[in-house]
Amino acid sequence: MTTFVEIDHVDRVFHLPNGGKYIALKNIDLKIRQGEFISLIGHSGCGKSTLLNIIAGLDQASVGGVTLEGREVREPGPDRMVVFQNYSLLPWLTVRENIALAVDEVYQKKSKADRHAIVEQHIDMVGLRPAAKKRPSELSGGMKQRVAIARALAIRPKLLLLDEPFGALDALTRGGLQEQLMKICNEHNVTCVMVTHDVDEALLLSDRVVMLTNGPEAHIGQILEVPIPRPRQRLEVVNHPSYYNLRNEMIYFLNQQKQAKKRKIQFQAPTIISRNGLEKINLEIGFLPLTDAAPLIVAKEKGFFADYGLEQITLSREPNWQEIAQGIATGRLDAAQMVAGMPLALTLGAAGKTPIPVVNALNLSRNANAITLSKRLYNEGVRSLADLKAAINASPDKILTLGIVHPTSMVNLILRYWLASGGIDPDRDVSLTVVPPTQMVSQLKAGKIDGYCAGEPLNYLAVHEDVGFVAATALEIWSGQPKKVLGVREDWAQKYPETYLALVKALLEACKYCDDLRNREEILQLICRPQYLDIDPVYVRPGFIDPYDRGDGTQPQELAGYNQFYLNQTNYPNRTELLWMVTQMARWGLVPFPKNWVEVIERVCRTDIFGAAARDLGLLDIGEDDPIHLFDGKVFNPSKPLEYLQSLEIKRQIRVEEVFI
Repeated sequence: MTTFVEIDHVDRVFHLPNGGKYIALKNIDLKIRQGEFISLIGHSGCGKSTLLNIIAGLDQASVGGVTLEGREVREPGPDRMVVFQNYSLLPWLTVRENIALAVDEVYQKKSKADRHAIVEQHIDMVGLRPAAKKRPSELSGGMKQRVAIARALAIRPKLLLLDEPFGALDALTRGGLQEQLMKICNEHNVTCVMVTHDVDEALLLSDRVVMLTNGPEAHIGQILEVPIPRPRQRLEVVNHPSYYNLRNEMIYFLNQQKQAKKRKIQFQAPTIISRNGLEKINLEIGFLPLTDAAPLIVAKEKGFFADYGLEQITLSREPNWQEIAQGIATGRLDAAQMVAGMPLALTLGAAGKTPIPVVNALNLSRNANAITLSKRLYNEGVRSLADLKAAINASPDKILTLGIVHPTSMVNLILRYWLASGGIDPDRDVSLTVVPPTQMVSQLKAGKIDGYCAGEPLNYLAVHEDVGFVAATALEIWSGQPKKVLGVREDWAQKYPETYLALVKALLEACKYCDDLRNREEILQLICRPQYLDIDPVYVRPGFIDPYDRGDGTQPQELAGYNQFYLNQTNYPNRTELLWMVTQMARWGLVPFPKNWVEVIERVCRTDIFGAAARDLGLLDIGEDDPIHLFDGKVFNPSKPLEYLQSLEIKRQIRVEEVFI
């Protein structure tokens, strides 16, 4: 079905009397089909009614907008009708006159007889014939709400908007009205959006339940599809096999949001001692000598850290990713360049370790990963994934060994995905081993490994030394994949909020500088210095400035966006991407799939901090949390992570557990 209503990246910002701002809604993106019934649920203050008012045209989005059948909603109109909890009836008019008021206004060109017929039809539709001449004061609450529904439906709106319409009614009256509403909507194919606090009501009426996170900056946390066939009867819905699972999932989400609200304890910030208004100005930041450390190096060497009051920055060159993780865990490092999955892994307590909440408010780079295989395999005719599968099948007694830099790195997840898509089980058909990045090429050269997946310049180094060739690049497997992120402990971020914000802003500026190709020659000389990569710039140039030589006999390629630091929403910490990483970690038994995955993603992925930094710099403060399309044609839908995980053919036994952080 085509989209009937589109809520396109809507923000709602309220300006406060003290000059500040309150962001009620952030990046709400939703497409609604004609005839669909959508319920919005969430705790009080999450912006449900605000969103409904924006759809109705009673309020305006601060950013983004709403379209109905392709036309932008700018003001109220008869194509949308709202039913409020408080009925909104005129007390001096009868039931018939309250309904007629709307009909006469909208259908002015119809004859009086036709308008009268419409009114009478809708009086009967809601079962109010005996009360047609009564005024609101003579009606029960349920009867008043039936009048409001009849008035709304009488003008045949394209979209019916319901703001807790049954919240003030007794259970018996509410049940009867719900049944009538379902019948009317089914018979007339009415599209509905309803705000409710009642999970049972949402399940009874809805095709999809949209669950909103807590405010401020409330956004869609999860969308639940209700696969119960229509027409529905209450008893049949309750007895449906999926009813209690769906109900429990909704209650679980709401409970997790309640816990998140309790957890937002405001840390008492230390006394501000710097003249720059920051809590801390001397930071130790860890990095590894890879091309994608460029933003950290540029921020220090070009003065971006100093511009934001961070006057004493030490960039600590670490030997491997385990030292990075340990440095953050112990507090030796204030912040660090991390492989994309590391904040998740530390937060989830991967490998049986104690969970340490680590947050990411900034992606530092994308792409620039590749899968390199040995020249021995190349000489045996291996060029592609299919060739590799054939070589493995031809020598079942010989197990190939492939290197990865860290179990939760994107290179491990991508290599495993690539192998599995070709029918190669990464745990049974080959052997994966962790190798420090600086030793990858030497171990390939010595024949200790048969290939690896790593970042640059490690892949081109193997090509240059004629010991390997690039079988696949990140651009071919998943263009735009996250590579490195800025990781800090959650308690550190809470203790030094202004310092953290300044750090993100400085690195955002540096990332922007890195993606201006006019600066690349200068950046190349900076990052190759002895204290950083300590390498001849000739090994870094391919893919960074020059065409990329894969070492497979083909012409060097211009790889636009291979080393990506800022363009195409590089820096936005994307929830969908983090959730995909969680599914892949669970797929291979690195962690259980967290039952409370919404909570985990919300804690790790700090879009609020990224947004505050971006707004201060006048940059776009949102990104796309759309489904992910990978090279094998599979699509990752963030609304159904477990279904996606179960659909993957090669995987380990999936465990689902609640993670206590």
